[in-house]
Amino acid sequence: MRLLQLAQKRQKVVLGLMSGTSADAVDAALCRIAGAGEGMSLELLHFRCAPWPPQVRREILACSSARTGRVDRICRLNFLLGELFAEAALAAMAEAGLAPSDVDLIGSHGQTVHHLPVPEELCGRQVTGTLQIAEPAVIAKRTGIVTVADFRPADMAVGGQGAPLVPFVDYLLFRSPTENRCVLNIGGIANVTLLPASCAPEQVLAFDTGPGNMLIDGLMRRFFRRTLDRDGAVAARGRCDERLVGEVLRHPFFARLPPKSTGREEFGGEFLRWFVRRGERLRLARADLVATATALTAASIHDAVVRFAGSALPLHRLIVSGGGASNPTLLHMLACRFGSCTLVERSDAHGIPAQAKEAISFAVLANATVADQPGNLPGATGASRRTVLGKICLP
Repeated sequence: MRLLQLAQKRQKVVLGLMSGTSADAVDAALCRIAGAGEGMSLELLHFRCAPWPPQVRREILACSSARTGRVDRICRLNFLLGELFAEAALAAMAEAGLAPSDVDLIGSHGQTVHHLPVPEELCGRQVTGTLQIAEPAVIAKRTGIVTVADFRPADMAVGGQGAPLVPFVDYLLFRSPTENRCVLNIGGIANVTLLPASCAPEQVLAFDTGPGNMLIDGLMRRFFRRTLDRDGAVAARGRCDERLVGEVLRHPFFARLPPKSTGREEFGGEFLRWFVRRGERLRLARADLVATATALTAASIHDAVVRFAGSALPLHRLIVSGGGASNPTLLHMLACRFGSCTLVERSDAHGIPAQAKEAISFAVLANATVADQPGNLPGATGASRRTVLGKICLP
């Protein structure tokens, strides 16, 4: 009965929760959503970013590694993050002046600790897999709010890669009747959604392009004891080494055809160590390495759009969100790569704050789930069909 009443509500207050590949914070976005699917409208009521304590981030990274993750650690971390996600949700409500009874629904992406979209043999079968933790039953019980989580497996169950999932939201919020647009999110990993003018859902192409902030942040932690290159200041004073950029772009991931997704498994700690060793052989200063990593992000994004869309989709507008949207050096590099025919701007210009977009996206996806509407796009994930995403936990 509770779910039926929720599905029948025309307007809902929905809270989206997200912790990305960078594993640096949990974002909470309170939204008022009217309708679902094509006719949906959205208003952001409040956004909160709660950085993880250093010891929590270290545990997430340890559990995300095949070398250090243990089943007992992951099991306990799942429940710990459930508690912390619930606390972030309650804090966001309090800051917005809302009680839990005022919120209809929570959508939680959780924290990805491992994502294996490419099939490998296991017990005689070809198997993919993914694991997002932050136990949604804990979130539902602590907040008293219906919680939808674990969005990726449903897409993978119908042959998709389970990522990226945000393109459906990009389609709803950013498509244009007159412009070819690319919606770019730069988190730990960067991903693009290509939206031809007046496109239908089946015309959307989306995929991960490679490292976004992950390599930059790793270098900043290693050499400067900072979590990120604030305002792109270190990259701005460094010198990019195009030889190293070109060498990295020969990595097999970049030539792989979409649909494709990636993560820390390909561009995490091992890749960072290789990049540092290669920079040392080329005698690059530390700031030069950060500048080169920043240029790599811009170059890999541009290369992906040109390689997989090319002249078939001349871009009018590149709409940027995620942590990388706050890096003016990176935005300048993107503008130089794409040229004067493409306007590069933050998603804020369209009413969606760049830092809040992914948390907003999981509010929208949860809203679609309780309305029994599909939340994936086969052109983004490679799924055989559209399907309803997520698992529902009652309080």
